[in-house]
Amino acid sequence: QGQLEQSGGGLVQPGGSLRLFCDARTIFSINAMGWYRQAPGKQRELVALITRSGDTRYADSVKGRATISRDNDKKTVTLQMSGLKPEDTAVYYCNAQQPTWYNGVYGGETDYWGQGTQVTVSS
Repeated sequence: QGQLEQSGGGLVQPGGSLRLFCDARTIFSINAMGWYRQAPGKQRELVALITRSGDTRYADSVKGRATISRDNDKKTVTLQMSGLKPEDTAVYYCNAQQPTWYNGVYGGETDYWGQGTQVTVSS
């Protein structure tokens, strides 16, 4: 219940590509899904987000280099990045937002997180 399983990442050379995958099948109902990252000494930041209807949003730093996609039936989300730079080095986290309801009234979103995966961009 409420587990997100991530895979992918690792050591990548500058200019290389990566693919991160997240399985959120244990989450009953999901609205937005996304990828965040946290570099040493920095706050966690949004990398990319995708709504249930497929609308996407990207951090300025990855626009044109990242593509987020999801499979609503399988409850999975994938992040593909190319043209990787050393500043992309961080721990990447998968996120899924579950809507909450109280007696039929929308009560906001509950965030679920993956375990994190290290991405290191270095030669």
